[in-house]
Amino acid sequence: MDKKDIMYIVGALCIILIIALVIKPAITGQPVNTGIPVARTPQPTIISNATNASVMTPVITAITPITPEPTPTPVPTWDKNISSVVFVNPSTYGVSFNQSLPGGTRIDSTEYRNTSMTTIAKIAGQYSGTTQIINVPFPYWEMWYTVDPFADMGGKEQSLTSTSVKGPKESGVKSIGSAQVIQGAFSVAIPTFSIQVMDADDPNRIIRTITPPGGLDKSLWTGKSVTGGYSKDETTAIPDPRPWKEKFYEGNNNYYFIINTHAINSYGIEIRVPSGYIK
Repeated sequence: MDKKDIMYIVGALCIILIIALVIKPAITGQPVNTGIPVARTPQPTIISNATNASVMTPVITAITPITPEPTPTPVPTWDKNISSVVFVNPSTYGVSFNQSLPGGTRIDSTEYRNTSMTTIAKIAGQYSGTTQIINVPFPYWEMWYTVDPFADMGGKEQSLTSTSVKGPKESGVKSIGSAQVIQGAFSVAIPTFSIQVMDADDPNRIIRTITPPGGLDKSLWTGKSVTGGYSKDETTAIPDPRPWKEKFYEGNNNYYFIINTHAINSYGIEIRVPSGYIK
């Protein structure tokens, strides 16, 4: 075998190696086998158990759309102009003056109205003081009170007399005029009485301050009379105003009373509610 044949054999082996190591892996997608070991990245192990495998059901969450807040309607304001109210045709409201309007039913025509009052608390005394808390469990109540003052406001046993004023003896004039003289006790006792109605749940709130209307002139209530009216000669006796009455259109609350007195013999207070409230 000559040198030329050996070269042909070596060339053929090179071609076979190139085909086996480069061209074939490139065609099949395999890495080129250079004979040098390559570090491999460990792949995760997947364990499959076909018997216990369960089908995963996807969870679908509904998204609620955000509802925009309604725009508040603006409150109409008064333009400070006085509106002139005019008349309209009655037919606008379906009313005809040729037909009789439906009449209401009187309350007392079908059933008896119980207008009586029931006393739920009493207060009696002579001097100033502050009461304990009283609960009024009804929406409406009244305070009835009476006061007995010491004496008349004008003093004790006073009288008005007239006397003549004499002139000096040297003048010879016996009388030059007259004068009015008040006789009797000049000490005047002015009776006073007041009630402060306080909110027990809010001590800083004074609900009402009550005083007897017209004062406490006892002389006006005993035998006094006035002349007048429809006839000039008609005489009317002045009635005793006691007991005075105060109406309260608030209730369901706790109250206490601060009472101030001066020159008072005694006083009495009653808290009353409509009898219809009490079953």
